[in-house]
Amino acid sequence: MAVDLVIDIENTPGALAQVATAISDAGVNIAAATCVGPGERAELHILVPHAEAVKHALAISHVAVTREREVVVVDVQDRPGVLADLARKIAAAGVNLELVYIATQNRIVFGADDLSALEVAIGA
Repeated sequence: MAVDLVIDIENTPGALAQVATAISDAGVNIAAATCVGPGERAELHILVPHAEAVKHALAISHVAVTREREVVVVDVQDRPGVLADLARKIAAAGVNLELVYIATQNRIVFGADDLSALEVAIGA
């Protein structure tokens, strides 16, 4: 199961650069990321193949992972309607999505309170 790491950062110039540098210096590739934060703080979500190495590298850089959660990552075709099709299947199964973002290599990251039901809904 893939893991989404959440990092609470200051919404200032260079904050993302600090996090990305720490991760790349640890030799870990970021597979997906999204950041939301119109105010003084921002919430950065990242998907990485080696979560423990990233948490260690960030701690050395005085940046903490504030939350982590298991997520479902789905390989998809890059064409119109793919997300809509998956979202309809998930909705029909009664699963409430709490997190969605796009990853590298034509993948979609989904987070839900019921991962088992989510996996069944999308056939993962």
